[in-house]
Amino acid sequence: MQGLSNLRVIDASKGVAGPYCAKLFVDAGADVIKLEPPEGDPLRDWSATGANLGGRDGALFRTLNAGKRSVVGRLENLDSANEAEIRALVEGADLLVEDASPGAYDRESLCRAFPGLVVVTITPFGLTGPLAERPASDFTLQAEGGSIGARGRPGAEPYQAGGGVTSWSAGSFAAAAALAAVRQAQQTGHGEHIDFSMHAVTALVTNCFIDLMWGILGRPPVVGSLPNLETPSIEPTRDGFVGFTTYSAQQMADFLLMIERTDLRETEEFSQFAQRLGRLEEWEKIVHAYTREHDTESIIELAQTLRIPVAPICNGKTVLEQPQIRAREIFAPDPSGDFLRPLPPYRLDGERPIPGAEAPALGQHSGKIEKRTPSRPEAKGARSLPLAGMRIIDVTTWWAGPISTQMLALLGADVIHVESVQKIDGSRSVGGTFASQHEAWWECSFIYLSTNTNKRGITLDLSNPKGMEILESLIKDADALVENFSPRVMDSFGLDWARVQALNPRCHYVRMPAFGLDGPWSEHVGFAATMEQMAGLSWLTGHHDDQPRIQRGPCDPLAGVHAAFALLVAMAERDASGRGHYLECAMIEAALNVTAEQVAEYTAYGNVMERQGNRSPEAAPQGLYPCRDHHPSDNPQWLALSITDENQWRALVDWLGDPPWAQAIGAHLAERRTHHDAIDERLREVFAGRELPTALEELLAAGVPAAAIADPRALTHHPQLAARGFMEEIDHPVVGRQSTMGAPFRFASVDRWLRRPAPTLGQHNHEILGELGYAPDEIKKLETEKVIGHWPEGV
Repeated sequence: MQGLSNLRVIDASKGVAGPYCAKLFVDAGADVIKLEPPEGDPLRDWSATGANLGGRDGALFRTLNAGKRSVVGRLENLDSANEAEIRALVEGADLLVEDASPGAYDRESLCRAFPGLVVVTITPFGLTGPLAERPASDFTLQAEGGSIGARGRPGAEPYQAGGGVTSWSAGSFAAAAALAAVRQAQQTGHGEHIDFSMHAVTALVTNCFIDLMWGILGRPPVVGSLPNLETPSIEPTRDGFVGFTTYSAQQMADFLLMIERTDLRETEEFSQFAQRLGRLEEWEKIVHAYTREHDTESIIELAQTLRIPVAPICNGKTVLEQPQIRAREIFAPDPSGDFLRPLPPYRLDGERPIPGAEAPALGQHSGKIEKRTPSRPEAKGARSLPLAGMRIIDVTTWWAGPISTQMLALLGADVIHVESVQKIDGSRSVGGTFASQHEAWWECSFIYLSTNTNKRGITLDLSNPKGMEILESLIKDADALVENFSPRVMDSFGLDWARVQALNPRCHYVRMPAFGLDGPWSEHVGFAATMEQMAGLSWLTGHHDDQPRIQRGPCDPLAGVHAAFALLVAMAERDASGRGHYLECAMIEAALNVTAEQVAEYTAYGNVMERQGNRSPEAAPQGLYPCRDHHPSDNPQWLALSITDENQWRALVDWLGDPPWAQAIGAHLAERRTHHDAIDERLREVFAGRELPTALEELLAAGVPAAAIADPRALTHHPQLAARGFMEEIDHPVVGRQSTMGAPFRFASVDRWLRRPAPTLGQHNHEILGELGYAPDEIKKLETEKVIGHWPEGV
């Protein structure tokens, strides 16, 4: 596999987001040089469980930086004699990944000096907008991004999504955007500056597009508190916990059959989510009467028989014991032999990319990097979107598959979304919420509308030979076919890799099964929540005195964007091979890559990471503190606070008036964590007497990361998201003009991302069939035979 071996990347970032972005390039074969300050990346000294590192770099650092080379230097003052080596490195690079603060140096001058270079800048809020300079942490970004505001037991303190999901999501999305831009630079000579907002990606991956739902409702006043939880979801068993996902009416009916309450199928009193939430305690007693009497393994076996998405609730230890994980050989020893790390989350032609070598020592390669001249033409001519000219046939459903192809559509690809009137895209069922307002309720799904923008849509009954003939005609002129059903679905249509190759030898075939194409779980169904449950994200989410909870969403977009990145790697491989490639991108493996820290901590140090509610290993104090006039349901006044370093602690102590109790606590993180309970008690007393807006303004002015909790129903009005144009208005024939999420990054060369709304059912049937040479009377006959159509069967 040649992959990205012709690329050189400079990774001038620290922590997780930037290094994970660069790691994905390492996995695909790129030469990645880690540029570190003399003191090194702080992650070298990090263990989430406080393990004694014994003078070695931490396991997470070694996971994220395996296969890279390390050079000591800085991006600032590249013209000085002291930084001549660094300037030469940048001059020979195709991509620069950096995360310096907005005012750290002149990025415009850098881009002018190296016009063919792609620069990705990953910062908390992006480089522009009123919050650009605001101090932030993963926790306060979740508060500002609406994530915390939607997650929690009604009337109780809401909680964050554990596991640092903001940083891992940022790295994943940044990698896909960067690779598309680098591909264009290699072809046209036009470089790019990508301004990436971790705040925006948090809003995108953790809120299930609730803001658009509110828009379709007409944006009524946002009052009270939103937090709620899905049920059934993670439930206690006789020997632990088990996780379910019941998004469809059939899955819910089968769940009631499983728990031996078929009487409730008849009464339908718990059939709807709102019904279960409104009688939550009663409903939970019904469910637990069954689950507590059975062991986890037997419940999983029965649920899988009934095709109910189900999973055990795993952590960094137990995930290694799962039969599917073992069968797929997802984890392998680090070259040091000290711990296990996940292998790249895709297979190309049945083979995984070769994992990177052991992570470098600080400055190990200073003065030893060979000079290089990038292979790209001189920039000339008008610019286009990076993936213009690429055609994707999108046979995906729900969220993970559609957002994968949507990323490609945002970046310029012509994406044709395929569904049928016999079986519409599953995410359209969410539109049933609006059945009383819109006859065509399936056009009102805020998930479908958000993940299918910029696409064209066609309906094809693939069980009809004429429908399959049309799909095969589309494949003949496509760069890729993408699907995310369980393996047996496409196989049942006879559309295997051999058939795709016979139709078009240059077409890639991307398959996105939940658990992979082989192994004992290969035919089992799964959604985002299923992946959170098995991969460990749920284990780290929820209050420490409560059970594990799902995060509600991120594993869908994470799976999708990893698949988009893998497809772009395959495109680079095709440049060399001249043929299409077979890509397997299992959802669970993307999830296990972003939960790598849990397995690393366990296998390196024997420590299982635990959920901490609204606390985090890297911050103390951290949490939600109720301010004056707080009422959790009617008038929530939560202040999110997160102290990640000693300077921030001193600033907080100064703001508090330097009280004796704070003076007695050392500034080091370990000591702050030791005294976290006592600090929380004092802070709750202080904030209870302060008004939220005033306290927030003063803390931010002092350089303390703090935030109010943004309501996910009103993200359209968030000043930072609005200033950066993250929410773009677009007209739709059924739901009207709506504010819709675009990309969590800005390209210097792109004004806006959304060019057309998600297609209505069969909207482009005539257009696409006409391009294939079908005459109007032939198209009419296809409609009569229901091979194509615009209205779902049975409605």
